[in-house]
Amino acid sequence: MVTLPRVVSGSEWSGQNVSSSPHHNTTFCLVGLVALVLAGCSTVIPLPGIISPEDVTGSIRAFSSPLSPTLGLEDWRRAVAALGVALDPQGNGTRVAWDNPQSGLKGAFTPVGGVYPAQNRMCRAFLGEIGQDEAVQGTGCRDANGDWTVLDVKPWISG
Repeated sequence: MVTLPRVVSGSEWSGQNVSSSPHHNTTFCLVGLVALVLAGCSTVIPLPGIISPEDVTGSIRAFSSPLSPTLGLEDWRRAVAALGVALDPQGNGTRVAWDNPQSGLKGAFTPVGGVYPAQNRMCRAFLGEIGQDEAVQGTGCRDANGDWTVLDVKPWISG
C-alpha cells in the first residue's frame, strides 16, 4: 500500500523546504519505484536467440485441418465449402472441385453412397483428392445448423 503525503494548508505551512524533508524523499522514491515496477509490466524485451518464429503460445493453437496437414486455413475454408456441396443430401452426388490460387493447392470430393442419419446429424461417406498425390476417405456429417464436421478421415488406397 502506498501512503501519499498529507496536503498542507496555507496556515500550516511553516516555510520549511519540503523537498529536503526525509518523509517527502521517502514518499517520492516509493512512488517512483512503484511507477517503475508498473512500467515494467508493459515492457516487452525480445529474446531472438531463445524464441524461434515457429513457437506457438499455449493460448493460440496452430491451425490443423482434419483432412490433411498440408492444408492451410484458407485451403481448408475452400475445401470444406466444396465438401459441403458434394455431400449435400439435395445434391446430385457428383464430384466437386476446389482450388486456392494463392497456395496453388487444389482438390476434389466425391460422395460415396447415400445419406444416413447418425446422432441427430445427416452423414455421408466421401473420397477426397488433395493436391496431386494425396487421397483420403472419410465421413462428413451436417448438424441442424448446417455446419459440416469431418469424421474418420484416413488415407485412401485405390484397389
